[in-house]
Amino acid sequence: MGRMACCEKVGLKKGPWTPEEDKKLMSYVEKHGHGNWRSVPAKAGLLRCGKSCRLRWINYLKPDIKRGNFTFEEDCTIIRLHALLGNK
Repeated sequence: MGRMACCEKVGLKKGPWTPEEDKKLMSYVEKHGHGNWRSVPAKAGLLRCGKSCRLRWINYLKPDIKRGNFTFEEDCTIIRLHALLGNK
């Protein structure tokens, strides 16, 4: 039928990430790279599933994430592309 969902394994932590978990994940990925996300939690010493680690890294911890409002140039680009392409 397929493999068991990763988050249904017994003993995995769910819910908000602690600063300590963030530090463990950041230091592991900065030192070793992410490679296979399914193996990252065990190697980094986290009681999370690989999907949770991947999403935490991509959406919150990755250093090149841009936060804040769009610049004027970005606003103009969005408006121009929307006029050209519509809601595609």
